[in-house]
Amino acid sequence: MANKIKYGLQNVYYAKITAVTTGGYSYGTPSAWPGAVNLSMAQQSGESNFYADNVIYWKTEANNGYNGTLETALIPDDFRKDILGETLDAKGFYVEKANATQSEFALMFQFEGDENATRHVFYRCIASRPDVAGATKEETIEPQTETVNLSAMPRVTDQVVKARAPYTAATTSSYQTWFTAVQEPTP
Repeated sequence: MANKIKYGLQNVYYAKITAVTTGGYSYGTPSAWPGAVNLSMAQQSGESNFYADNVIYWKTEANNGYNGTLETALIPDDFRKDILGETLDAKGFYVEKANATQSEFALMFQFEGDENATRHVFYRCIASRPDVAGATKEETIEPQTETVNLSAMPRVTDQVVKARAPYTAATTSSYQTWFTAVQEPTP
């Protein structure tokens, strides 16, 4: 039976893109990103209208991926180093440099459902540096979150943007290993 509702973001993972060749993309081993609070990705499209006979005669829309945010309890130090380009110095400081190079990555996650979770992957993402913010403690402790801006773009080699896998008999194998390696679509 298919889900009737979705709720609950969890199991966020990222996998650095390690190589891009004419044969496709290679990814590193996925790393867990604990503390997921909210993921919001808005579709990005370019619309083209062709007018003839005084009406829209033909219309198309380009899939330019998604832009949005991922809010988490804390951004993992390994993500800051592996993806955002921070360096770890001899004193154990994470150092952000103006000329740091960011790396592209795949982002995997799941939304719970009334029957089963549905697993998702954006295959080619880039993240911006997070803002630095905090607040004083008052009568109660209110956890502060960190947010990164994300762009999910089509892959250059095959134009794939994302995939999702509801739990079914056909997806069982990929579903069970979803977070151990980036699952590739089969043409």
